Amino acid sequence: MRPVRRGVSPQRSDFSNYVDAKPELVSRLGSYCSYCERRVNTNLAVEHIQPKGLAASKALIGTWSNFLLACVNCNATKKDKPVVLANLFLPDRDNTSAAFVYSEDGKIALSSTLTLPVDQDRASDLLALVGLDKKISELTDANDKQIALDRVSQRMEVWGIASMFKDQIVREPNNNALRDCVVQLALAHGFFSVWMTVFLGDIDMRKRFIEAFPGTAESGCFDPTTTNLVFPAPNRDHLRDGSKL
Repeated sequence: MRPVRRGVSPQRSDFSNYVDAKPELVSRLGSYCSYCERRVNTNLAVEHIQPKGLAASKALIGTWSNFLLACVNCNATKKDKPVVLANLFLPDRDNTSAAFVYSEDGKIALSSTLTLPVDQDRASDLLALVGLDKKISELTDANDKQIALDRVSQRMEVWGIASMFKDQIVREPNNNALRDCVVQLALAHGFFSVWMTVFLGDIDMRKRFIEAFPGTAESGCFDPTTTNLVFPAPNRDHLRDGSKL
């Protein structure tokens, strides 16, 4: 899960209408779901980390530090479930890239770096909160061709695209135009963690992805030279219950 930095609020007071924060959030984080990472061109929602539907978090409805971006699936699954910040890893305050690993079958698993039970619970609870622990939906068309509509199958689809272009870069390692093209493909499809995993051995490409996806380099969660994970997250905006991993 891509760690991001939202930065300080663009205004001194809370938002009277939280929807007004969307343009600045998209500018700083990109048009991607903060949880499943897919690109969402329409119906990308301003997501309240601590849900607006709960009486206990009503005061945070317009608060910048309580905003992320979410797709319809992640938002609908999360709904108004209570969120205790200390009990979850969150992409705006923890290095969530260090908490999860992505595989070719579209699954998201807990990283082996999570040796403490409390950290394993934090990671598992985040996946359950937004439904990223769900199994693939087997959907086919009239010709029995599988259609990638759910998040698991879409990750698999992007993995295939990323792998195909990695093979091309292996054949043409000095082709910078090709490398630039792959970055644009990654931005168009989303799923940052899939591209980072497929290109694990290519530091140049990983640097390009980190720099290209808005809010990622700013998080400080990747070493700028090696692209190795930095954890705990720097939590540069000193968000509450950050840097847990």
